[in-house]
Amino acid sequence: MEFSHFLSAMTPFNIALALFGVVAGTVIGSIPGLTATMALAVLVPITFSMDPASALILLGAIYTGAIYGGAYAAILLNTPGTPSAIATTFDGYPMAKRGDGDLAVALACFSSVFGGMVGAIALLLLAPPLSKVALAFGPVEYFWLSIFGLSLIASLSNGNLMKGLAGGAFGMILSTVGVAEISADIRLTFGSQVMIGGFGVVGALIGLYCIPVLIDLVATPERHLKVEENVKSVRISEAFKIAMRSKFNLIRSSVVGTLVGILPGAGGSVAGLVAYSEAKRTGKDHQKFGEGEPDGIIATESANSATVGGGFIPTLVLGIPGTPPDAIVLGALLVQGVRTGPAMFSQSGSIVYTFIYGLIIATILMLPAGLLIGRYAYKSIVTIPKAVLVPTVGFMTIIGTFAIRNSVSDVIIMLCLGVFGWLIARFGFAASPIVLGLILGPIAEQGFVQGWTIGAATNNLIGMFFGRPISQAIIAFTLMTLILPIYLAYKKQPHKEV
Repeated sequence: MEFSHFLSAMTPFNIALALFGVVAGTVIGSIPGLTATMALAVLVPITFSMDPASALILLGAIYTGAIYGGAYAAILLNTPGTPSAIATTFDGYPMAKRGDGDLAVALACFSSVFGGMVGAIALLLLAPPLSKVALAFGPVEYFWLSIFGLSLIASLSNGNLMKGLAGGAFGMILSTVGVAEISADIRLTFGSQVMIGGFGVVGALIGLYCIPVLIDLVATPERHLKVEENVKSVRISEAFKIAMRSKFNLIRSSVVGTLVGILPGAGGSVAGLVAYSEAKRTGKDHQKFGEGEPDGIIATESANSATVGGGFIPTLVLGIPGTPPDAIVLGALLVQGVRTGPAMFSQSGSIVYTFIYGLIIATILMLPAGLLIGRYAYKSIVTIPKAVLVPTVGFMTIIGTFAIRNSVSDVIIMLCLGVFGWLIARFGFAASPIVLGLILGPIAEQGFVQGWTIGAATNNLIGMFFGRPISQAIIAFTLMTLILPIYLAYKKQPHKEV
């Protein structure tokens, strides 16, 4: 962590790379379907001629910008630009509908910058010791972690737990379609070659969130967002004051995002949902989450941005990608001839620390760049006519879905899921539990099957699932998140004196 590494990151070339990466990532991330993983995959070839540190800075900046960029579509179109922005739609779009979209965009920017800084500083200071925590997680711990994630359905069900559980179960069923995680058996395809690939998370996300919004836009004559008389800029000072009032939520959510990012495979979508659930669970009575509560945006945006730094910890120290975009970064490092692993911080310290300082610089640059882009994004979307907005967004959703696997079948599945999502919304079923089940289903299945196999081989099934300390802690935390809201609701009810 010598000062020379900081000076290496501060060269004009590296600062220009960081700024370009943030802007490019933000723009790509704001388009539904074009995820952070895709942004990195598209732009990674231009890094092959750079030195490793500069290449890492550019990739880290693209990743950071793409995670934040997903908030634009989430807030202004009710469509997560990236999977990490799922929970941003819960309060972001209601804020936009009541005329506070500019405030929501500024809140997302402040929260993303703060969360990104926490994750990057954790990477700088805590990478070697925290990597040992990731190594302690086995298949059983991932199974219980996914069960904990599914317990969040209670928070996402908007007052109807049974419908939320039904949606989560349906999402898990969708996750089992196609090739099995462990055995490679082909399931629930009903003889269709198209279904062998299963339901892609991004395609399902676009369909379930975006298509219902487009149908509603066509079906209603009024504008989709409330238009102010003079749309000039995002409300920076007001957003900053709200963020400072919610500093505990901001710090807690950033720490949650960092810790979830350390766990390989979890990612920003899980981090955002966990942080949102905690913010909702600890919120005050007057806070109405799901109806345009600023704390909801603060929680999810700070958490998903914190996963960037957290995810790089197992990637660099263990050579295990913490999130899908980290796998692209890992591949780029291998092309550069840089070997990751426990010795990387000692053998390639100049590369690692220059990159970490560059990531911090990119996160700082995201503040002015994000607010500037947000100003024009908000102004454009609230004033653009529906006749232009609907075809444009529809075209982007189709292109974004097709680009994932170059498959027309994925586009058809996406459209069918979108119409299905619009129909079930008429009966009070939300899309979020379905998406959560679809994301966590493979993690739960893989962890359960591997844990069962190991437990059966060692003749210790009970001990395998319930005897490990980390598993016990996750089980206790899951029970607490399920029981505590019931207990608090019971305490609030008036009781007759005997």
